[in-house]
Amino acid sequence: MLAIHRVSRLDLTVRPWRWAFADERRSEIGAHFAALRVKTPALWNGRILLGRNPVFERDCFRADYFETDFASFLAWRDWGFPDKSVFNGFGMGALRGNDGAFVLGEMGANTANAGRIYFPSGTPDLSDVRDGALDIAGSILREVKEETGLDPSAYRADPFRYCVVAGPLIAVIQLLDVDMPGEALRARIVRALAGQRSPELSTIHLVRGPEDFTPAMPVFVTAFIDHVASMAV
Repeated sequence: MLAIHRVSRLDLTVRPWRWAFADERRSEIGAHFAALRVKTPALWNGRILLGRNPVFERDCFRADYFETDFASFLAWRDWGFPDKSVFNGFGMGALRGNDGAFVLGEMGANTANAGRIYFPSGTPDLSDVRDGALDIAGSILREVKEETGLDPSAYRADPFRYCVVAGPLIAVIQLLDVDMPGEALRARIVRALAGQRSPELSTIHLVRGPEDFTPAMPVFVTAFIDHVASMAV
């Protein structure tokens, strides 16, 4: 079931926790990651953060996050999310031009999500931890900068976040409004990508409505765009 919660506060505590799935299936996870690296050698088994115990209360999203390795995350994802007590909760920056067009990126062949089309985002990692808490807002700023070259001076960030819950995924999406039309925004990002040595994005797409949706766009992205459109009516 899919749900959307608009929140103004995030309380995301990072705590030590042993993930039984990662411990008990370590050898299988290692073999799975090795096979993935044959296809995508650029994959790196770094440390990332996943969530537990999500709660939505009034205008606040609360959860506990824990550290694990990227290989365990990929196995959990690729094997159909066998541990239902864990979720992947990540931030996304929904760039929108002043003509209402959203800008989405298509992930490049050197990434773990090649061909998928969505907003700038990334699985949180240890660099996103501030004073024992996950800084989703900071993660969004970082991912937008890394993937598109845009810094906060280029857009107006909505003070609210939209938490789109889609099974084991919780996308924390923030609207980022840019004072230029979608086509000009796309061109600016394309120029930035041309100057990057190994860009994460291969193509930039504009989405103005359902007619622009494709199967490569996750349901949490299309549901968010539909939701924003319904609020404008």
